[in-house]
Amino acid sequence: MSDFKYPKAEKLKKDTEITLLFAKGKWRSCGNLRIIILKNHPDLQNENVKLGVSVSKRYFKKAVYRNRVKRLLRECYRLNKDLFKASFGDKTIAMMFWVSNELPKKFQDVEAEFIKLCQSQKKS
Repeated sequence: MSDFKYPKAEKLKKDTEITLLFAKGKWRSCGNLRIIILKNHPDLQNENVKLGVSVSKRYFKKAVYRNRVKRLLRECYRLNKDLFKASFGDKTIAMMFWVSNELPKKFQDVEAEFIKLCQSQKKS
């Protein structure tokens, strides 16, 4: 049975981890979804996956829309955590971005892109 929680321990918040992620991480894209990943790095002390979500002000001027997209991305991760861990590994830090000025119509659209991104990572 899967654990459908998104606890504080899994949230990417530390400035040092975020700068390390942007300095040494690898970018992957799939449709409107981009992700930067850093796995099994010696400077990481975390035992589990840490994930952050970001949406650009350039694409969504109003905070209401940015927050909606961020909620959808977090929910996608929360429900498909097992697939994410299988694709990217356990000791991973990552940050997801929505790179389109189009607000997703349904949660299923975002989830489909997230699953496609995870499956493309498995193949490579």
